[in-house]
Order: sequence, then C-alpha cells, then structure tokens
Amino acid sequence: MSESFAAARLPAAVPVEGTSRAEPGRLAVLDARRKLQLALGVIWLLDGVLQFQPSMFTKDFPQMLAGTADGNPGVVASPITWSAGIITHHLALANTIFAAIQVAIGLGIAYRPTARAALAGSVAWSLGVWWFGEGLGGILTGNASPVNGAPGAVILYALLAVLLWPADRDTEAPFAAGRAVGQHVARALWLVLWLSLAYFALQPAARAPHAISGMISGMASGQPVWLAWIDNHAASALAGHGLTAAIVLAVTSGVIAVAAYLPPLAARGAIVAAIVVAVMIWLAEGMGGVFTGAGTDPNSGPLLVLIAVSFWPKGA
Repeated sequence: MSESFAAARLPAAVPVEGTSRAEPGRLAVLDARRKLQLALGVIWLLDGVLQFQPSMFTKDFPQMLAGTADGNPGVVASPITWSAGIITHHLALANTIFAAIQVAIGLGIAYRPTARAALAGSVAWSLGVWWFGEGLGGILTGNASPVNGAPGAVILYALLAVLLWPADRDTEAPFAAGRAVGQHVARALWLVLWLSLAYFALQPAARAPHAISGMISGMASGQPVWLAWIDNHAASALAGHGLTAAIVLAVTSGVIAVAAYLPPLAARGAIVAAIVVAVMIWLAEGMGGVFTGAGTDPNSGPLLVLIAVSFWPKGA
C-alpha cells in the first residue's frame, strides 16, 4: 500500500496529515494511515450500534459480562463480578452510556480535529473493557485460542490506536504503522502479537481433539443460514483433528510473526497470509455474532486485517 498520494486540481493548497503544507495547486487525498483510522472509526461506530440492540438492555448482557470471570484468578474475577452486579442494577443507564461512548469514539476518530483525543480515549476504554468486559480475553484461564478471539478483540483496538496515532516520529518508515511509533517498535509489536497467537493456538485446551471444532460449531447457533453452513462444515471437517489444526495455526502464525522483518516482496506475501488467516478466524468466530442480535463487536478478525494492512510496505 503506497503512502504516496493522488491529487486533484484546486486553486489553493490544502494541508495533509503529517505534512506542513500540500503541493501548491493540489489537494492530496487521504493517505494510507488516515484511511485506516477511518476504518477503525467505522468499527467503533458498529460496536456502538450493536450496543444499542434490545438484548443489551436485558439481564443477558451483565450475565455475559459476569461469565468472563470464570476461570480467571480471583484478583481479575472479583472486579468483573462486582461491575456486572452494578450494571445489573442500572442496566438501561449503563448500557446507554457504553453505547454512547463507543459511538463518540468512532465519530471522534472520523473528525480530524478530535482524532487524537478519540484515539487516546479508545486506548483507555479498550483497556477497561478488556478487563471488565472480556476477562482479559481469557488469556489467564487456559482456554484462550485465536479461534475464540484471544488475546481479546478489544485489546487490538488499543494496539491499532497506538500504531495509527497521528504523529510522524519516523517519516521514513516503509509502512503506515511505523510512522507514529517508529518502524522498530512497530515491528516488535507485530512480532509479539503474532507470536502470542501462535502460543494461544498451542494451549492444552485449544489443541484437544475436538476443541477447535467445538469452538466453531458453537458459533453457528443463531447465525444466518450461509454463515451457519460455513461454520458447521468447518467444524465437521476439523472434528477430531484439533491437534493438527492447532499446530498448523501456530506454525502459520509464527511465520507471519517475522513478516515485518522480511524484504518488501516477501513481507507482502506474508501479510497477505496474515489477512487470509484473519478472515478465516473471523468466519470461525461467526463474525462476532453480529447477525445474532447478541454480538457486541465483530471480534478480532477485522482488527487483525486492519493491523496487517497497516504493515503493508510502500511501493506496492
């Protein structure tokens, strides 16, 4: 994905993000990083809309939150249970506030003057939801797997906010994710993310014979016919092959982890592989249950795609 920009004739120059002024007589269209910021904003808006679903105003919502405490250490589980109890007693107000915050983050990212504040707010909100809403993505329970969203979809929002922060610390970075934090830090974050996916793929509970097939089939309930068909057939194909599937996913994730350190041509191939894996994970996740009336977000798949695209080398 090229960071260079196209232009259209205008009588005056217009500034572009990351530059002090645009080329005279031209208006630069959105650069790669800004497009990714807007895509992130759209996902936040989707989360806010999903939070306004009728099911979120019933006791099913705080019960779902309380369920994330299961298997976690007491120091993590107790605050989750406490917060779920408070939400139960103030359900309509709490859920309206949650939905409004997510809509505000999405709109704030979309409006350039407030993008920094919105991205900063998204980091704080993501960390809170990761604990109180996702139980730290289940990474301490022994049941986490990339197929069920590990390390937690919401922590990926925070990672994207950092990678897409509207600052230019490294203007020579060969990919959009390196501009704000520097290409070396960005590559390290990519490495940690994909190695963590490899690690979670090999957890004992995730490599049991029917573990992955059970995760996938469990997402088919309530889905549209076409998505339920995909999940049921995938679950059937993987039934009894949990260990093999886990090893393949772990090895693939490990190879992808080094993608950001490869020469541009090889990096593009590995990033395409990362996008394919992310889409397959998203389908296995039932697209986060967004069609069931009970999903609060699209889960980790689309966020992994955005992260991968942000590492696409210049000059593609």
